[in-house]
Amino acid sequence: MNIVAGVILAGGKSLRMGGGDKSLVMLGDKPLIAHVIERVRPQVADLIINAGGNAERFGDFGLDVLADTIGGRVGPLAGVLTGLEWLAEKRPDAGWLLSVPADTPFLPPDLVRRLTDALIDGKADMACAKSLDRSHPVISIWPSTMAGDLRRAIVDEGVRKVRAWTARYRIAHVEFNAAPVDPFFNVNRPEDLAAAEAGVF
Repeated sequence: MNIVAGVILAGGKSLRMGGGDKSLVMLGDKPLIAHVIERVRPQVADLIINAGGNAERFGDFGLDVLADTIGGRVGPLAGVLTGLEWLAEKRPDAGWLLSVPADTPFLPPDLVRRLTDALIDGKADMACAKSLDRSHPVISIWPSTMAGDLRRAIVDEGVRKVRAWTARYRIAHVEFNAAPVDPFFNVNRPEDLAAAEAGVF
């Protein structure tokens, strides 16, 4: 099954941005997450947002909003698990899940194609994006069959770090060109937002 669905991870605390919903901070004429949706939506068969709290704040985007299926704010792995479990229930025809954070407004238009090609060609378990020789483990494609193992790792083993989880598997790393802008530039701080607005990185 080569169908890919997607989850946008918007559940972070945004402490370096001063708290609140970083994904709804304006970049240009629209919120950060709107830029992500615009870039990812054409590449996937279905798309959801992973975020806790009142889902109505994302109502303008026309996407389902799912809170973590595991409590305790355990980090992005919980968001990936939420996406995988949603996939099993709502999109069983999709074999893979793309995860991306809500603060990466410059995602490349060929992200899914290149990750899936690398996954298949390399006979890997998952595929992860890289730029400037640095991997971005949250920007990855995950097989739908991974949900059970991931839930056990989080609940029974206390795994919290994405890299600690992915180290168990064969990963295809895909390097993307970072000129003129790193496609995986993420807006963590006010100065990052200013850089994104100015196009100066």
